[in-house]
Amino acid sequence: MIYPILMCGGSGTRLWPLSRKSYPKQFAKLMGDQSLFQASACRLKGQDFGAPVIVTVDDFRFIVTEQLAQVETSPGGILIEPEGRNTAPAVLAAALWLAAKDPDALMLVAPSDHVITDPHGFADTVRAAVERAQAGNLVTFGIIPTRPETGYGYLELAEGASIEASSPQTLIRFIEKPDADQAAQMLETGGFLWNAGIFLFTAKTIIAAYEAHAPEMLVTVRAALDAAQSDLGFTRLDPDAWAQADDISIDYAIMEKSDALSVMPYSGSWSDLGGWDAVWQESGPDSEGNVISESATAIDCKDTLLRSESEGLQLVGIGLEDVIAIAMNDAVLVAHKSEAQRVKEAVAALKAKGASQAVQLPRDYRPWGWYESLVIGERFQVKRIVVTPGAALSLQSHHHRSEHWIVVEGTARVTVDDEVKLLSENQSVYIPLGAVHRMENPGKVPMVLIEVQTGPYLGEDDIIRYEDVYARS
Repeated sequence: MIYPILMCGGSGTRLWPLSRKSYPKQFAKLMGDQSLFQASACRLKGQDFGAPVIVTVDDFRFIVTEQLAQVETSPGGILIEPEGRNTAPAVLAAALWLAAKDPDALMLVAPSDHVITDPHGFADTVRAAVERAQAGNLVTFGIIPTRPETGYGYLELAEGASIEASSPQTLIRFIEKPDADQAAQMLETGGFLWNAGIFLFTAKTIIAAYEAHAPEMLVTVRAALDAAQSDLGFTRLDPDAWAQADDISIDYAIMEKSDALSVMPYSGSWSDLGGWDAVWQESGPDSEGNVISESATAIDCKDTLLRSESEGLQLVGIGLEDVIAIAMNDAVLVAHKSEAQRVKEAVAALKAKGASQAVQLPRDYRPWGWYESLVIGERFQVKRIVVTPGAALSLQSHHHRSEHWIVVEGTARVTVDDEVKLLSENQSVYIPLGAVHRMENPGKVPMVLIEVQTGPYLGEDDIIRYEDVYARS
């Protein structure tokens, strides 16, 4: 049995403004009706695959469970990192957790934000590497390059090995992202693969590799797992022990030091969607080289990506060439396609200005649903709140604001101090300052509510929780 280990704690900024720290790209529907995370879970299930083990952070734990439920997938376990410490500690935590159940278990470590358009072909490639992994090798997966790409690391194969082989090949070394000349030379020479950051090994093999090459990390991560707490089905690693682990990738910590490496070539389509230029390429440009979303229009454009992420916002491009334009309700990105990798600079500049758009989406996802701010004034705020069927907000009160709730879709069960009542569409209720209150959705369809807040301070930290089914403090 192969156990997928899905890594989804990252908060990449290269696809800003769609991907932000509060809701990064792995959870967005960039390439179809499923998020990248959902697509990753779906292609690694079925015959020969066990329930996935998820490694994520606290902010994303309920997004993970909701998105897995939407694709009818039950996790084998969800490990919560107290803070991001790169891939080496995360992989080790998953290995120790899995080894406690079965030391010989096969682990397929995979990022959750990659695009692989042939899931069956990829699964067959994974199966072809199983025997080598069971024999004690650390198997990495390499993509047959199709262009001199400078955005990926490379893998150099041993002399006589083939990048088109249907079985694992001997790997000499990892190569950092090259410059254009070096990338072109490697493509021409042959014997090099793109580093996909996907690995296959047994739990006991990778633990032994840490014991040989990173023994201090083995001590700290084992301590973090031993002192972990179970919380609503999540395994929370101990923050004090976890903070002692080095912030380092598994490539640097283990792979580049091991002499038991193999690489499994994969010839199918693959992308890590490392920038908007990659999204343009993977989306299948039309005859004019354009990729246009439903709420966008191109007039005399060529080789351009126009994408509006809001049905109510029409994006129009006229006479554009090699341009990326991404429009959201609160931010717009316009860049030349050749400058796509500089989006991180824009995020840094916004952070320096104190702009919330750098990290926060206008839509804030919570375990019970989501909300978005529609209007913000000096002493008032209007929100749209959507509560999923059967979900409930915490029992809470506020020091600084009162609220007025108006149900516009579905039914709400509302608690205000000692009074509990049902509200249907077009009915409303007033929540006085300091009142203990809660809203619930007792129905079978999403409940939509408009909330009007008034007061001198409207921040989300003005919440005193008395009861919460999601165990938030």
